[in-house]
Amino acid sequence: MIPFNSPPVVGSEIDFIRTAMGSGKLCGDGDFTKRCQLWLEQRFGCPKALLTPSCTASLEMAAILLDIRPGDEIIMPSYTFVSTANAFVLRGATIVFVDIRPDTMNMDETLIEAAITDKTRAIVPVHYAGIACEMDVIMALAARYGLAVIEDAAQGVMSSYQGKPLGTLGHIGCFSFHETKNYTAGGEGGATMINDAGLIDRAEIVREKGTNRSQFFRGQTDKYTWRDIGSSYLMADLQAAYLWGQLDAADIINRRRLALWNGYRDALLPLAREGRIELPTVPENCRQNAHMFYIKLRDIADRSAFIDHMKAADILTVFHYIPLHDSPAGLRFGRFNGEDRHTTRESRRLVRLPLFYNLSDEHQSLVISAINRYFA
Repeated sequence: MIPFNSPPVVGSEIDFIRTAMGSGKLCGDGDFTKRCQLWLEQRFGCPKALLTPSCTASLEMAAILLDIRPGDEIIMPSYTFVSTANAFVLRGATIVFVDIRPDTMNMDETLIEAAITDKTRAIVPVHYAGIACEMDVIMALAARYGLAVIEDAAQGVMSSYQGKPLGTLGHIGCFSFHETKNYTAGGEGGATMINDAGLIDRAEIVREKGTNRSQFFRGQTDKYTWRDIGSSYLMADLQAAYLWGQLDAADIINRRRLALWNGYRDALLPLAREGRIELPTVPENCRQNAHMFYIKLRDIADRSAFIDHMKAADILTVFHYIPLHDSPAGLRFGRFNGEDRHTTRESRRLVRLPLFYNLSDEHQSLVISAINRYFA
């Protein structure tokens, strides 16, 4: 079976893990954590990057940092992972879902303003498949209405918009280093990108269980105490060691994934021109990271038949999110603003193809051949 995903392995991770094990410090904020955070700050031009156990933890940190409270409203797409909404629901907020664009599967920026009320506190754009939302429009709206912007850039590491790295355009950006992402911290992991310098000091406190422990270890205070609400949002240094192996080879991983992505596009373009499938759209102002290659079929029945066909060929292809607004929790904690023209329909057509760093050219050719047989 050709899997849908396999965690990336470049070969150096085990050596860095051994180094971490011999350091005598495996908890958070060790040497490898500092290396990774500095890499993220320098590579992406971010004032402060903080490694976390997951992107979920990063989103929860963001909700705390922005003092989200019961009654506040947060605008986001329904076509996203549950953590995007859950992080704010945990603070008592109401989620306001808006429809997506069928070309990029991102939140439709033209529908955001109509969803803003006097209770709105933040906008959460989700960069689906590493393709940027229209951040200029979103940031202009946020400035006009005094709102915060938290980028869910879980899939966006190494992607950019107008030449600016995803995760650094909003006030806060949230990365994922889960095993399904382009770069992993050994299975789970994330990072909070603090782009508003005024939030840095409090971000360190929130991440350290509400204490000023980070400042204490830098010698900025003679003792550390409980200062604020917070939680345990540190990544273990053993995981950071694995992540360092990945970041150290980030450009190599990125080039390989892009080669695979382009291989799918070039091979499947004839089917798209015949109107048999739709391929991903990458706007001219976006530079993508080849996080995902999906195709869209006619409808959910066509997609189910395709997945069954590929499985019979020992190839795992998978659909993606079930829209949150129709879920039991979505109905309880949120509402859909406007008309659901595209979210549900497009979610039922989309299927993802195997794409990961260690996928061989031979296996990709088998995937492409199986797709062509389905349409023969």
